[in-house]
This record gives sequence, structure tokens and C-alpha cells, in this order.
Amino acid sequence: MKKSNKTGPEIIEINEKIMKANDQLAAENHQKFVASKIKGVFNLISSPGAGKTTLLEKIAPQLSSCGVIEGDIATARDAERLFALSIPVVQINTMGACHLDASMIAQVRDDFPFDQVDYLFIENVGNLVCPTVYDLGEDHKIVVLSLPEGADKPVKYPAIFRKASICVINKLDLEPYCGVDLQQLKTDIYEVNPN
Repeated sequence: MKKSNKTGPEIIEINEKIMKANDQLAAENHQKFVASKIKGVFNLISSPGAGKTTLLEKIAPQLSSCGVIEGDIATARDAERLFALSIPVVQINTMGACHLDASMIAQVRDDFPFDQVDYLFIENVGNLVCPTVYDLGEDHKIVVLSLPEGADKPVKYPAIFRKASICVINKLDLEPYCGVDLQQLKTDIYEVNPN
């Protein structure tokens, strides 16, 4: 609705939820996951290089069956690593976008063999900001934080730590070289999200 304002610029009020279309598609994605009897859908979010793909390489063999929707700006290198484990993988290249959104998942959901997997992992584009606000239809967001990134990430990027159901602290073997106070890091994580 436009408002006339004779003393300054025209003011336009936007009263519609800006993420409405994304949220609607996310709900449709979630319905597809539920109808396919998937036990859990997890959206993995982290900075680039935090170890999401390596974590999936370790997790996949421990599960009865899982699949991955792999998000990257370019290349299929991570998808190829996971495909080598003989699990269903589909690659989404965002061609510059810093996150996956529900419409991207919707574009692949009808071709993915959901009936063959108990667990679905959506590996988001490496970024601690943009992916946070987009619901993809997942059950849980997982944030992966590697020690070389520094201990300040939970307080500098609190939104993802607030929204995540799980926080994985990765690359613990590098603790002696990173100068990170692991106890302070955990304290900061729990201050941002006590759950």
C-alpha cells in the first residue's frame, strides 16, 4: 500500500511475509519427506572447509541408509566423494547464490529416490549467514564449526547457532595449534543456544 507523504519520499509498506513463497515450498518439501517415510532430514550448515563433506563420509557408513542433496556454488567434487560410498547423491549448483532455498530442493525432490533412504542430509553451501534463514523442509539444522575458524563464531554469527538443533565441533585434533579455549567456545555456544 502506498502512502502519500508531502514532506518527503513516498513510503511503501510491505505487509506480506517476505519468505512466504519459500516457506510454502519448504512445507511441500517436508510433506514429501514425510510421505517417503524418511526418519530424519538434516540441513548441514558451516563455513567453507569446516568439514561437512568429511563428516558425511564418516556418518554415512554408520547409518542403515542415507542420501545426500549436495549444494555448492560450482563443481560436483563433494557429490563425487559421497557418490563413491554408493549412496544416492544429487548435486545442486547455485551458480553464485550463497545458499540453498526450498525451490532448489523442490526442483530435485521428484527425481530423488527418497524411498531408498532412511536419512537425508542436505549439505548447504559453505556460509554461516545466508543459509540460516531459508527453511528447506528439514527436520533439523546442524551447524558444523571447525576449530581453525576461531572461537568467536557463535557470538559473531549467532543466528545459525540459535536455529541449529545440533552443533558439531570439528577438527579437534588441531586444538593445540589453534589457540582456541575449547571450554570458552562451548560456553559461548550454550549461551547463544542453551538447548
